[in-house]
Amino acid sequence: MDDDLSARLSERSPERSPEQSTQPPPEFPSAQGLVERLREGLPPEAVLTDPQVTASYATDMASFCAAGTPAAVVLPRTVDQVRHVMRTATALRVPVVPQGARTGLSGAANASEGCIVLSLVKMDRILEISAVDRIAVVEPGVVNAVLSRAVAEQGLYYPPDPSSWEQCTIGGNIGTASGGLCCVKYGVTAEYVLGLDVVLADGRLLRTGRRTAKGVAGYDLTRLFVGSEGSLGVVVGAVLALRPAPPRQLALAAEFPSVAAACEAVCAVMEAGLAPSLLELMDRTTVRAVNALGRMGLPESTEALLLAAFDTPDAPDGLAAVGRLCTAAGATAVVPAEDEAESELLLRARRMSLTALEALRPATMIDDVCVPRSRLAEMLDGTAAVAREYGLLIGVCAHAGDGNTHPVVCFDPADEDEARRARASFGAIMALGLELGGTITGEHGVGVLKKEWLARELGPVGLEMQRNVKRAFDPLGLLNPGKLF
Repeated sequence: MDDDLSARLSERSPERSPEQSTQPPPEFPSAQGLVERLREGLPPEAVLTDPQVTASYATDMASFCAAGTPAAVVLPRTVDQVRHVMRTATALRVPVVPQGARTGLSGAANASEGCIVLSLVKMDRILEISAVDRIAVVEPGVVNAVLSRAVAEQGLYYPPDPSSWEQCTIGGNIGTASGGLCCVKYGVTAEYVLGLDVVLADGRLLRTGRRTAKGVAGYDLTRLFVGSEGSLGVVVGAVLALRPAPPRQLALAAEFPSVAAACEAVCAVMEAGLAPSLLELMDRTTVRAVNALGRMGLPESTEALLLAAFDTPDAPDGLAAVGRLCTAAGATAVVPAEDEAESELLLRARRMSLTALEALRPATMIDDVCVPRSRLAEMLDGTAAVAREYGLLIGVCAHAGDGNTHPVVCFDPADEDEARRARASFGAIMALGLELGGTITGEHGVGVLKKEWLARELGPVGLEMQRNVKRAFDPLGLLNPGKLF
């Protein structure tokens, strides 16, 4: 890396956060009859009706997704309280939008007009951690990072680690089937959810799955709920699989003269049978954005920066093998981090990518297209062509080992023409992903943002079957209406 890893990443500079903008909430009168019914089974502080407060729960972090104004926001602490909310909603035919920390990027947690927002953040207890069974039993409001640290104290590891892991909740992770930086080796959230407690639309409590290491009794309803975005039921508890804690990661950074060369290295690493715990890519725009936000000292002359890490006792050998493959693919520099602290700083730089790109322009649209690894270079080169065609700034960071790309369209929504081009480019990128045999979302979910594109990906028969499943669990269509399809 430039100047010996840019003077060891500028003496390990701290990360800075951009200022957040706020907009005044709309006024909305409370639905008194609904509120009175809710308060019959909830403590007064758990039912929020102040219009300014309820409006703050109306959206997640996605741009340009329609949202309504909630009639009320409820914050239950117990399963019985959630059941009361759903019974009330069914009796009064009021839609319910389940929410976690609202860090989602597809509008899946956006309020419907006149709905009950069911925020589960107060249900945040870790009920059990078993080193023998290698499981954790948690409520949905547990923050990902809190769980990760708690199990680490017992020598265990919960692998799913979305970039927002310090804020996002396990319930939200389950709702959107979240991934993260370590998916290339450890897989996504769905692979760690063994069982669920779910409150159905009519208030009944359903228990799915198991606590055992294996089990095939009946249909796999647990997997059905993972990624359902709160449209089939409200997750109120989860049994999660854990792994033994691995050694701390050691990482390297490799500079490339093109994204195509970096993608060639990714394919070579996977073809060689290596098992890095992380294999991430940042294009030039992303590298510069991260430096501007966090003064990280990454090399701005590179066209693509590839980060690889191993968490095994022979990590230096694995990094050496990756380094040789990167050099063979045309890397101009391959620099291993000197120690665990420097490795962690490299990973922090990657976690900053989306926030850094968001800071470049007043608004962003974040794509989440996943393609076969063998088509990754075509995806990134095609995205660059889209940026040129529409005259926009589009940075790309990617879970390269999965083929999961995050093109970030940066634009000014006050400029009508630029906003129009941003929307068009977003669609062009998703179309490109489908043409390459990919999917419109690898980990962010569909929500409001990608409803049209889900229909294109599934086709008419697939869409019909999905709607039939929805009707079976939610015949009145009360749970998170208007999402997915």
